[in-house]
Parts: sequence; structure tokens; C-alpha cells
Amino acid sequence: MMRMTVLASGSKGNSTVVATSRTRILVDAGLSCREILKRMHIAGEDPRSLDAILITHEHQDHVQGVALLARKLGIPVYFTEMTHRAWLRWMRPRKRMTYADWLRRRQQGAVEGKPNLPLADRAAESDAGLCEDPTDEERDPAELPSVAYFEAGKRFAVGDIDVEPFTIPHDAADPVGFVFEGDGVRIGFATDLGYMPANARQALRRCDVLLLESNHDTEMLRDGPYPWSVKQRVMSRVGHLSNEAAGEFLERNYDGQATYVILAHLSESNNLPALARVAAERALCDRMSLLANKILLAEQGQPLETIAL
Repeated sequence: MMRMTVLASGSKGNSTVVATSRTRILVDAGLSCREILKRMHIAGEDPRSLDAILITHEHQDHVQGVALLARKLGIPVYFTEMTHRAWLRWMRPRKRMTYADWLRRRQQGAVEGKPNLPLADRAAESDAGLCEDPTDEERDPAELPSVAYFEAGKRFAVGDIDVEPFTIPHDAADPVGFVFEGDGVRIGFATDLGYMPANARQALRRCDVLLLESNHDTEMLRDGPYPWSVKQRVMSRVGHLSNEAAGEFLERNYDGQATYVILAHLSESNNLPALARVAAERALCDRMSLLANKILLAEQGQPLETIAL
């Protein structure tokens, strides 16, 4: 059995748990450490059982809590190398340490020399105290227990979960989507992309669960409160999928195999859940059945009910 719990989805923070009976992965950590632990508790997930954190890209709503959470749980963080470089620059805006300096420190064991906490020690800590970081101005804000690199287009494994990262078009250093496969189940992630390129369409075939961005209603965005420069960014080919674009993919390129289609990363300013749902339902009108393509909407404020297949 494989399960998936969207803890949060939207411009204020994104995080999802993907798990089998033996392996648990956190996809992005875009909430505070404390809020991620709170959401996991609500969803019935034990944070101490997490094996790794995987990062799609370096924007704050995907990485806000990653450093503290990884340190407190003693787990590795997986990035592409370019995303990690961008994240380091974001974490150290006033530091003079270059990436080459960090790499030398890593090789010397100064940055990543701390071993993972033993499971028994981790279990001894209470959830409430996990995010209490000691005040230490000398602490490197980007310190992580372990960093692992992956490349888009090259499969790798975390425990018994196979991971297929694929390149997506977004205004970040090296953004990716993911397909996770375990226990015969495929779960696809595609958010934060300006359009749906051929490689993403191919990667998302045969998924049992599909999490798809449906960020904005185009008219609401045009008439909404954002500055014009931000509106142009969101609507660009390295921005976010609109309801219409998500619907076009579902109608023309999606293979119709998913039991659940989850609409994600909905804008609170430029979208309405009802509009996103209607666009998806229209696109899937010839494919809806009691057994497949059940449409769910991920929320910003609370976890989505766990899906288990």
C-alpha cells in the first residue's frame, strides 16, 4: 500500500507526505518546522518516521522549514545541485561564503559531519520541542545533517520508493516535478509550472494519483490586486498553470488513469475552489466514473485527507 497526505498547498507553503509501509518522504517543507509537525500530527503521521525531504525548487513556499526540520529529525535533504546552490544563496544573503567554500567545508566534514540522531534518541524528544532551536548566532543557517543530489531525468530510490524527477518550466534555478512509485502505485506531482511540456506529459502517464497545479483564474488574475509585473510573471511560460491550462491538459493530454486528481497550489487571491473544480470537471466530463478521476482540492489551511492505494 502507498499513501499520500497533502499537508498544505498554496503560495503560503507547500508540503506533502508520500509513504509506503517502510519509507516516508516529505516533499517540500514550505511551512515552518512547527507548523509541519502540527499538520503531520493532525494527519496521523509521525515526523520521527520520516526518512528524507525532497525539494522541488528553492522558492520560499517550498523550503521555509527545511533546514530546521532536517536538523531536528537528523534526515537527509535531496536537491538538484543547482537548486541547492540557489537555496544556499537564499539562506545566506549576507554571508560571504561561496559555493566552492561550502563544498570544501562539506568535504572536510565541517558542514555535514554530524551523524543522524539514533532513532531511539529521536523518539525520546517530544514533538513540541523538536523545533526549539538554541539561540546561536554562529550557527550556519544552511546547516543540514546530510545533502544528496539528484538530476532531472535520472531515477533514484529512497528506501523502497522509486523517484522519477522531471524538469518543469518555472522561474527557479532547476525546478522539478516528481513521480513516486512503490508497492505498484504511481503518484505524480506537477505544480509550479508555466505550461505542460512534453516531458512532463510523458512522465505523468499511468499515475494512480495525480497532483496538478490549478493556480489561478485568468480573468481574476488580470482584474486582481497584484502589480502588473507579478501578473505577467504568473501568466508567463515560467509562471503557474491556470485553471484553463490545467483543464486543457486534462482534456487533451492526460491518459485518464488516475483514481484521484488533486488540484493544487490554488491562489487565494486569484482563484476560487469552485472555478478550479468546474474547469477540471468539464475537461474530464467524458472520463468521470465511480472508479477513477475523483477530483479533490488541496488546501492551504489544513491537510487533505490521506489517500491510500
